[in-house]
Amino acid sequence: MLDFTVKENIQLNQTYFLIKLTPKNGEILTDMEPGQFVEVLVENSPRTFLRRPISVNFVEKDKNLLWLLVQAIGDGTRKMSQYVEGDVVNLLVPLGKGFTISGDAGKKSLLVGGGVGTAPLLYLGYLLKRQGQAPIFLLGARSKSDLTLLNEFEKYGEVFCTTEDGSFGEKGYVTNHSRLNRKDFSMIYTCGPKPMMQAVAKYAKQNKIACEVSLENMMGCGIGTCLCCVEKTSDGHICVCTEGPVFNIEKLTWAI
Repeated sequence: MLDFTVKENIQLNQTYFLIKLTPKNGEILTDMEPGQFVEVLVENSPRTFLRRPISVNFVEKDKNLLWLLVQAIGDGTRKMSQYVEGDVVNLLVPLGKGFTISGDAGKKSLLVGGGVGTAPLLYLGYLLKRQGQAPIFLLGARSKSDLTLLNEFEKYGEVFCTTEDGSFGEKGYVTNHSRLNRKDFSMIYTCGPKPMMQAVAKYAKQNKIACEVSLENMMGCGIGTCLCCVEKTSDGHICVCTEGPVFNIEKLTWAI
């Protein structure tokens, strides 16, 4: 548990906000894995009783900054969207288990994200590129205005997009993008709505490609006590917040 100071809150569109924070008392950010998350204590929000789980979007080690991509869709996240520079926010950080990154340079990985599920893929792509790999991003949204931080993703790999209304990239769902016709990936990572992840997992299994998914179950406490996030796996029922949120698809009953 640590207090952070808001350094910047950038409104990206009508509902998405990029919040950059640094430890209040100058502590150095601990090492974080892409796919891990934080639990945010939202104060002065009477209808927000539990902390809000937010994915680690990026870590700027040289500036000691943690990025959180927040979609303002409920009372808690709307309150977070109103943070201003200097506000103090309490976080449980870092939580959960992140994506697996092999040390093999030259590997080509596909990173598939939908909606706010694109958030953990930015830091993952950065770390993959730093290890000499070639990440390919496949990002989906309802419309062009919902695709955020594309300029950041482009720093680390090729970026392909879909929009449901056809306003940017290919029209349709991310799982129907023509880039999937070239089955030249050695690894697939994905995060987003469950139906999207199920379709990605099916594609991975059909083509015998290893795949990890980051589940978006409601994680009220982040430490395995509230049991809001229980998921059935091949090892039995587990808490996503402590055993995940990232899982190999071979462990998930809905992907077997």
